[in-house]
Amino acid sequence: MTDFALHLVVDDVPEAVDFYGRAFGARTTRVLHLPDGSVATAELEMNGLPVAVAAPLRGTTLATPRSTATSVAAYRFAVPDADAAMDRAVSAGATVHSPVQDAFWGVRTGEVLDPSGHRWAFDQHLRDVSVEEIEAQLAAMFGGA
Repeated sequence: MTDFALHLVVDDVPEAVDFYGRAFGARTTRVLHLPDGSVATAELEMNGLPVAVAAPLRGTTLATPRSTATSVAAYRFAVPDADAAMDRAVSAGATVHSPVQDAFWGVRTGEVLDPSGHRWAFDQHLRDVSVEEIEAQLAAMFGGA
């Protein structure tokens, strides 16, 4: 088995720890400090997944999505209630990226941006959809059918 963990670059580590706790129920497992007392890295557990959060470090190419005005990934949670998950995240300080809606691939889904610009989606399973049905929808959307 391969272990997998996220390492997110955030604008403000203590603020991110607070946000992820309120928005996603993350639990802090360890905090590492720099010699000046500031937080270097906070390690969290989020739905069973280890997540490290750290601020950008001088001399590295690590940056937050907000600082680069782009996001290269969207992190997805399987949730029992996408609307409630979205409401909780927005109440904690996230901004709506795409509102909750029923998607043709069989989920109710919506996305938020956290304070550092990372995209988070909430997927509530509604029904099983065949590959053929999804591909037919994609073809119709992109002019192939």
